[in-house]
Amino acid sequence: MAEKLNAVKGMNDILPPESARWEWLEATVRDLMGRYAYRNVRTPILEHTALFVRGIGEVTDIVEKEMYSFHDRSDKYGDNDHLTLRPENTAGIVRAAIEHNMLYDGGKRLWAIGPMFRREKPQRGRFRQFHQIDVEALGFAGPDVDAELILLASALWKAIGLTDVRLELNSLGQPAERAQHRAQLIAHFEAHADKLDEDGKRRLHSNPLRILDTKNPAMKDVVESAPRLMDFLGAESLAHFEGLKAILDANGVAYTINPRLVRGLDYYNLSVFEFVTDRLGSQGTVCAGGRYDGLFEQLGGKPAPAVGWAIGVERVLDLMKEQGTQIPVRAPDVYAVVPDASAMPVALRTLQQLRDAGVRVQMHAATADGLGSFKSQFKRADNSGATYALIFGADELARGEVTLKALRDGSGAQTSRPLAEVAAWAATLQSPAPNN
Repeated sequence: MAEKLNAVKGMNDILPPESARWEWLEATVRDLMGRYAYRNVRTPILEHTALFVRGIGEVTDIVEKEMYSFHDRSDKYGDNDHLTLRPENTAGIVRAAIEHNMLYDGGKRLWAIGPMFRREKPQRGRFRQFHQIDVEALGFAGPDVDAELILLASALWKAIGLTDVRLELNSLGQPAERAQHRAQLIAHFEAHADKLDEDGKRRLHSNPLRILDTKNPAMKDVVESAPRLMDFLGAESLAHFEGLKAILDANGVAYTINPRLVRGLDYYNLSVFEFVTDRLGSQGTVCAGGRYDGLFEQLGGKPAPAVGWAIGVERVLDLMKEQGTQIPVRAPDVYAVVPDASAMPVALRTLQQLRDAGVRVQMHAATADGLGSFKSQFKRADNSGATYALIFGADELARGEVTLKALRDGSGAQTSRPLAEVAAWAATLQSPAPNN
C-alpha cells in the first residue's frame, strides 16, 4: 500500500461545510466593496524576492525569518530568478500599479483576496498558508480616504455581525520627523541596553522603531518610557491626523490613540491603525493598515500617496465562531429521489431544466452499492436540508409526472407535477437567498 500523504504543516484544507462560511464572507465582502466603488485586482502568488526585501524592509521578521524563497530553475542561458511566495499583498499590488501605469488617469480604489505564505510556528490564528482581504486606495493623499477605509472596515464588522473589536490609531509622521525621533529613540535604548532582548539589540541601529512593537513583557517598562513619536510631529502631520479623527468622530466611530502602534512593515507613514480583539489571545489583531506614501518610489515608480489595510480571513471567521455568530447556509431547494436506475435519463433531463430555471437541485447518485433503498434516499433528502423531495417513481413516470413532497413545513404534503411543463412550476420551488 502506498504511503499516505498529508498536507504541509500549517497549510490547511478548507472543506464543506466550513467552506460555506468562507463563501458567505467572500460574498459579503464583494457586495460591500461594490458599494464603496472598490474594484477587484488579482496579482501573482509568486513575485521576485527583491520586491519584498525593498518593499517590506530587510530588517523585518518577515524578510529575515518567514519568507518562502527559492531560486527558480535555470533557463537555457543559465539564468534563474530568486522568487518568493507572497507573504503579504500590498507590495505586489503597488508593483502592478507601477508596471501597468494604473494611476495615469487618477487614483484607484482596489481590493483583493487570496492566500499568503509565511514560515512561522502554526498556532491559533496564525498559519503558514493564510488568507487576507486587502483594500488599497492608491493616488489619494488626504485623511478623507484614510477615514473611508476605516469606515469600510467598520461597515464590514456590522455586515458580518462582529461586535467585540476596537479601533486603535496612531500617526508615524513623515520621514524627517521619524529621523528626529529615531535619534532620540536610539539614545534612550542605548541608555537601557541591559534591558533589551536579542531582537532589540539587533534592531537598535537598523530599525529601532520596531523595538516598540515588541511582544516581550520583560521590555515593557523600557518601551513605555521611550520617547513618543507623536511629540515630534510637525504641523502638517498633526493636521492630517486631526482631519482623520474629525471624520471618525462625525461618523460615531470610537477609537483609542495608541502611541506605541508602529505596524510591522517599513513602508508606513502618517496614519496607522488596527482593529483588535481580546477574544483571540495573542493573535488579537483582526485588521491592520495605514498610509504608505513612500512605497511607490521605493519600488521604482513615480511618487504617489497610498493607504490600505489587510484582514486575516481565518481570524475573522475564528472570531465569528467565538462570538457565536450564525452564518446562513443555503440548502438545496430540491433533492431528487430516484428509486430505479432506469429513471435516470428522465430524471437528469428534468433536473437540468430546473437548474436552468435557477432552482438549486441535489440528485441522489449511486454508490458502489447501488442507489440504495427508497427509505435511505429519503433520509438523505431530509439530511440535505432541501425544501422538497422530487420523486421519480415508476408509476409517476408512466403518467408523465413526478411527485413533489414538502420536507420542511411539517405537512409532508405531496403533489404531482407534469414533466411536460417543468418551466411552468420550477419557480415555485425556489427559496429566497439568505441575507448577508
